[in-house]
Amino acid sequence: MQALIHDPTAPQGLRVGQVPDARPRQHEALIEVAAVSLNYGELAFRPSDLGPGYVSGWDAAGVVVRPAADGSGPPQGTRVVSFGWAGAWAQLRAVDPAETAVVPDGVDLGAASALPVAGVTALQAVRRLGAVLGRRVLITGAAGGVGRFAVQLAALAGAHVIASVGHPSRARGLVADEVVVGTEGLAGLVEPVHGVLDSVGGPHLALAFERLDDEGVVQAIGMASGQATLIDFEVARTRSARGRLENFNLRTPVGADLAFLVGLMAQGKLDPQVGWRAPWDRAPEAAEALLSRRVRGKAVLDLPPRRTPAVGVEGRSR
Repeated sequence: MQALIHDPTAPQGLRVGQVPDARPRQHEALIEVAAVSLNYGELAFRPSDLGPGYVSGWDAAGVVVRPAADGSGPPQGTRVVSFGWAGAWAQLRAVDPAETAVVPDGVDLGAASALPVAGVTALQAVRRLGAVLGRRVLITGAAGGVGRFAVQLAALAGAHVIASVGHPSRARGLVADEVVVGTEGLAGLVEPVHGVLDSVGGPHLALAFERLDDEGVVQAIGMASGQATLIDFEVARTRSARGRLENFNLRTPVGADLAFLVGLMAQGKLDPQVGWRAPWDRAPEAAEALLSRRVRGKAVLDLPPRRTPAVGVEGRSR
């Protein structure tokens, strides 16, 4: 099968090449992938010891061509979106059905591929803030993949959403009640917030922590800034007596959360806000755009149909 493989000599370390077909284990389904989405984290923080030919990728959507041998999961021909810590960037993916969700015919597979890591991260992080109805929630890195989902989900939960972005132009398409720009905007926030979802780290996280109310919580999701976070707790105590900081980690399996998000998308309540989409042979261009912050939201790559169908393939539906 073809796959988007790691090649240290290629632009952004990515090129389309040939690798052995994915081989599912007893409890895994085989999916013919139609589209994948790229995440900032899987590009910016790739392990330094990846070998040539390695197939990365967390998010993929496609069609089940061989159900799991143990009888679990959806049958052949089912459109699904899937999550895993590797193997998404290939024409065939072996995946545990517990990490998948069925995608209705009315939902585009490319749009669905944007959901697993960014969408589920946002969903789980919003939940960990507790009840947010009528409360102020600050989301840093709001123009990115996780941020754009978080803004929408917090708003759906009834929060007063404050979106923090790096530049005013990055706020386009955000359904936030307020928008602040850069560390200056965060420093200018006077009224405290109940919750923070931070994907930036560094000074942004430090400033956000200082703006918690007494029972507020920060979910520290990522460090897109690449900067260490230094918090002066003596200063912070003057702003927040009981606020707390929690390190966020994705909880798996994600199948149920994926199904919930797909349902919102099918109802028109959730927009994946895909800011970049093209065939997968343009992956280096997509990676460069994502890493340089030129993508508003998610970057999606469409895969061509396989020339030699996998066993059990009778057709393909996008």
